[in-house]
Amino acid sequence: MQPLLISQVSAVNSLGTGVEAMRRALCEKRSGLTPCDFETARIDTYVGTVPALDDLRVRPDLLDYDCRNNRLAQFCLEQDGFAGQVAAARDRYGAGRIGFYLGTSTSGLHATELAYRRRDPETGALPADYRYAETQNAYSLGEFVRRYLGLTGPGFVISSACSSTAKAFGNAARMIAAGICDAAVVGGADSLCLMTLYGFHSLGLTSPGPCRPFDADRDGISIGEGAGFALIEKADRARSGAILLLGVGESSDAYHMSTPHPEGLGARMAMEQALDSAGLQPRDIDYINLHGTATKTNDASEDKAVFEIFGPETPCSSTKGATGHLLGTAGITEAIVSILAIECGLMPGSANTRSVDPAMKSNYLLENRQAKVTRVLTNSFGFGGSNCSLVLGVAQ
Repeated sequence: MQPLLISQVSAVNSLGTGVEAMRRALCEKRSGLTPCDFETARIDTYVGTVPALDDLRVRPDLLDYDCRNNRLAQFCLEQDGFAGQVAAARDRYGAGRIGFYLGTSTSGLHATELAYRRRDPETGALPADYRYAETQNAYSLGEFVRRYLGLTGPGFVISSACSSTAKAFGNAARMIAAGICDAAVVGGADSLCLMTLYGFHSLGLTSPGPCRPFDADRDGISIGEGAGFALIEKADRARSGAILLLGVGESSDAYHMSTPHPEGLGARMAMEQALDSAGLQPRDIDYINLHGTATKTNDASEDKAVFEIFGPETPCSSTKGATGHLLGTAGITEAIVSILAIECGLMPGSANTRSVDPAMKSNYLLENRQAKVTRVLTNSFGFGGSNCSLVLGVAQ
């Protein structure tokens, strides 16, 4: 694929507000995970929350879209000068030439949970002020972001579990390559809700403590919430030192509804595609940001796939011990982590991981490593074998 310029990013999650807050937390190897006190959930687990959402409301002209997920999206759009950079791109290209390709897993499901508590006791009818299309519907996020940023270009919302916002990069790249748009806003938002917490808990996948990716005693995930966005454009505007999207790889192994292929087949296919797309060899990658959820099967299958491609030398780690698993927004969040790795020369160590599972063969980092980083591969693997890998690099 032709490289694309990543001209601006923004992020909000449990590590803080804005990309700089993320950078500081990663440098300090600090985790944003805390004991679960979300809403009425009574689960022995840790979560990564964004407390500011409780007091936020969406912009007055978009009140029909008010829900936790869209508040999170707006909060993120207001950080890091992102909305201003999109406005400048709108002036360059025109509102109709900027696409929006976003991801989420549950969208505004929490709004529906709240609405069900207010059903009519006699008829069971939902309250008149409940708006499914503007809140829970997955496209709610896309329409909200489109209207908030004043865009009229083509767009849609992807819901492929944990690969959603990574796959958004691939969709945007294809649309730009096809000449359908000149730039695109990619990313998304995923907020906590009771269905997610109780659902993963019922599967036996939540850890009672902060998650520990690749740890010998890892025992499950910590669910988090967050949002992230990136503005991508054709690379003819890229100057030396700019961050580029170099490659995208996607696969669907469909091995099992929730368990990855034990040999890491889909993961390997996605990584190999991403390298081929970027025209690179495994030795060209300086650091790998792993999906690394901290479950026994996910970490083991990813380790196998990574080792078979990259061998024992390439440094890698998961940052989910810091942010928690952000589900649909894991892809964009960890793409931003990868950008920080390049800009700061930081390969982040694994927060909360104490002792790497001796069965693992890849070069997993427990501590931060300062080194020159020019190219990063980042993985996002979802339920049902929906896998996506991205390669990011610096313009020379």
